[in-house]
Order: sequence, then C-alpha cells, then structure tokens
Amino acid sequence: MATQYNKISYEKQDRIAIITINRPEVRNAVDPETIEELVNAWVEFRDDPQLWVGILTGTGDRAFSAGFDLSTVGTAFQMEPMAGHGRIFYGLSKGLEIWKPTIAAINGYALGGGLEMALACDLRIAAEHATFGLPEVRWSLIAAGGGLARLPRAIPLAKAMEIILLGERMSAQEALQYGLVNKVVPLEEVMPTAIQWANRICENGPLAVRASKICAIKGLDSNLEDAMRLDEYFLIQLMGTEDIKEGPTAFLQKRKPEFKGR
Repeated sequence: MATQYNKISYEKQDRIAIITINRPEVRNAVDPETIEELVNAWVEFRDDPQLWVGILTGTGDRAFSAGFDLSTVGTAFQMEPMAGHGRIFYGLSKGLEIWKPTIAAINGYALGGGLEMALACDLRIAAEHATFGLPEVRWSLIAAGGGLARLPRAIPLAKAMEIILLGERMSAQEALQYGLVNKVVPLEEVMPTAIQWANRICENGPLAVRASKICAIKGLDSNLEDAMRLDEYFLIQLMGTEDIKEGPTAFLQKRKPEFKGR
C-alpha cells in the first residue's frame, strides 16, 4: 500500500519520483509533520528499485521552501530523533544517504532549510525570480541542517560567509554566477527542465550513475590517490553486472541501451 502524505505529495513518473512540499500558504515552510513526511518520502524513493532519479520542488509560483516554520519551533525542539535521522530539519539535508541522483526544481524562495534541501540535491534548476539565503542568524538560530557545511563547499568562501553572517539573500542570477545553481529558466520551464534532465539521467546506466555519484562525493574528502582507488573499486564492482554488458553491446549494435539496474 502506498504511503499517504498530508503536507507533501509523492508522484511517480516512470523511473522518476517527484516530491512536492505542499504548504503554499506559508511559502512551503516545513513543520515537524512535513519533515517527517519528507524523510519518509525520500526513504521510499531510496528503497524503490524502479525509481532512478528524484526531483524536489514546492507548490505554487512563490516558494521552493522558506525553511522551517518558526511558529512551530517550540514543538520541533521537543521532537524525538526520527529513525536515526536526527531532529528538527534533517532528512535529505542531513542524516540520510541517498546515492540515486536528485534534482532541486527551485520555483521561488529557497531560504534557510529550503536552501539546505536544495544544497543536498545534486543538480539545481532555478526560476528567474528565485531567491536564496540562510537568514537564521537574524533570529538567533543557525543553519544546522547542512547549510553551514555545504554552502562554503558549493560557492567561494567569502560569498558563503557573506550569506551566512549577514543573513543576506542571493538572486537567481547571482546563484548562477557563483555556481550555486546549474541553470536559470523562466518559472514555467523549471519543472519541464528538471524532468528533461531526469529523463536524460535515466538513459544512462543507473548503477554507473550511482557509483559515479559516490565516487565524486566521497572523493571530495579524500586525497587524489585514495579517490582514484575508489573509482577502481566501483569499476570492478560494475564488471559483473548485466548493465555493463548491455552498454558496450548496444554501442556496437548502434542502438539505444536497455539498462535494468542490475
């Protein structure tokens, strides 16, 4: 039986999962229930062998997510850790490893936890009017959902510190300039572009895609020699799969490969 969600929607399109935060009345800010639903949805996506790419977005044309709903902060600090994923604003942004590729379709404000969730995705496509920031310090809070760790790794340190310490916002064009997002498009093209990119990823060998993501991410914390050893390890793991036979065979036969993920 499919999981029932109240504050998000979870949709499957072929091999793509689309997770949408559905609280437009509060600019898709997340409360404890929304966080728990997001964790459950990402786990459902991670564990479904039929799904190869995940897309995260928000309802409406104003906000991807404005972050944590501060009206529920008292409840949040009383929450018990959720299934080992930590508390408050964790899930995809912190405490949950997913090696399938993920895309953020950023349709407006990506502030606080919203930016943290976008940073946790592998690819980011933003609407022209999207705005980015970590305003937590303005309210005597910190971006503890991964933002303080990921932002300085995603953009130059000086710019990251400006956003972190001043609580300043960044426009979509600035985000593109500094490499925070991959592409900026008109609002109506955000989801079609995300789906197009997801479909392009799905044309590739899914095992190779996941192995490449692991090597790229884990390699950042390794020296060059160890990172290249990791590449070799995963190449050896792929050698016994059906997909690695299918890829070269399709190339020689001049046809599109039919990968199975095994």
